[in-house]
Amino acid sequence: MNNSKFKIQNSKLFRAKLIAWFRRDGRDLPWRHTTDPYAIMVSEFMLQQTQVATVIPFYQRWLARLPDFATLAAAEESAVLSLWQGLGYYSRARNLHRAAREVMTRFDGTLPDDPAIIATLPGIGRYTAGAVAAFAFDRAVATIDGNIARVLARLLDLREPIDAKHGSEILWQAAEALRPRRSGRLYTSALMELGALVCTPRKPQCLICPVRAHCAATAPESLPVKRPRTKTVALDEPCAWIRDGVRVLLEQQTGPRWRGLWKLPALAKASRTAPQLELTYPFTHHRVTLRVFPQQQPRQLAAHQAWINTADLADLALTAPHRRAIERLLAAPC
Repeated sequence: MNNSKFKIQNSKLFRAKLIAWFRRDGRDLPWRHTTDPYAIMVSEFMLQQTQVATVIPFYQRWLARLPDFATLAAAEESAVLSLWQGLGYYSRARNLHRAAREVMTRFDGTLPDDPAIIATLPGIGRYTAGAVAAFAFDRAVATIDGNIARVLARLLDLREPIDAKHGSEILWQAAEALRPRRSGRLYTSALMELGALVCTPRKPQCLICPVRAHCAATAPESLPVKRPRTKTVALDEPCAWIRDGVRVLLEQQTGPRWRGLWKLPALAKASRTAPQLELTYPFTHHRVTLRVFPQQQPRQLAAHQAWINTADLADLALTAPHRRAIERLLAAPC
C-alpha cells in the first residue's frame, strides 16, 4: 500500500463525488424505501452471502408474512425456516428469529440506534450493526461488507490479505477516516453501490468510476488479496427414497447447523445397487455427493422421521439439495 497515493484529507471531495454518482445511478431497491429498523435488519440478514436479485422476492414475502419484531418473535421456528428456504445458510434465519425475541424482551420491541448495542443481538457482527444503524437511524458509523472491503482495498492499493488481522485493521482505519460526521445513510449506501455496480470483483469499470482520481490501485482486478482457500473435501451422503403412494418418508434434522429442516432419511452406508438419483452440492469447504437409493418401508419409524404428503412439500422447510432431489424423484416415471 502506498499511502501517498491516497490522501485522507480529500475525504470530503471523495464523498461528494460518490454521493452525486449514487443519486444519479443508484439502484431502486425495496429496502431503500424504508427506515424501519426491523425491515432494514431483515434485509441485512438476507443479504449476507446472497445476491440482491435473489433476496428481493424473499424479502417482500417475508415482510408480508412477518411484518415486525413482535410477529417474528411470536412465530414458530418451523414457519420461519419455511419462509427462509431457498436462501440457504439457515443459521441466519434462526439468529434473526432470536434477535427479534431479544428486541421484544430487552428493548420492549424498539431497536436502539446504538451500533454497539445492536451488535449484542444474535447473528449481528460489526458490519451488520453498523449497516442497521446507518440505514435505519442515519448514524454515521464505519461499516465494511464485501463490496466496501473491495473498494477500500483498491483505493489503498492494499496488498495484505483483508481476511487477516492486519489487513482487516487497515480497512477499518480507512473506513473510519472516510466516514462523514453525520448523515451516514446516503454515504454508506453509495459506497456499497460503488462496489456492486462499478468496482466489481472482475472487470472493474475504472473508466467510469466517479472516484477514480482518489484510487491508488495499479492492478485493481488483483485486489483485494485474501488468504489461500481451504482445500475442498469430497463427502458422500447416501440417503433413502421411500414412497407410499402420495406420501414420502422424511426425517427432521437435529444438528446445530440445519436443526429443524427436513431431508431424505440418511443411510449408514451406500447400497450396493445403483442410486436412483445422484447430485452434488457445495457445503462450506466440502463438495457433497448426494446419492439416493430406493428402500423398503421400515416396520417402525426412527426418531424424527415422518410420512409427509407430497402436497405439503411446498410449505415444508427442506434443505435445498434434498428439495431438488425429491422434486426430480417425484417427476421421474414410476
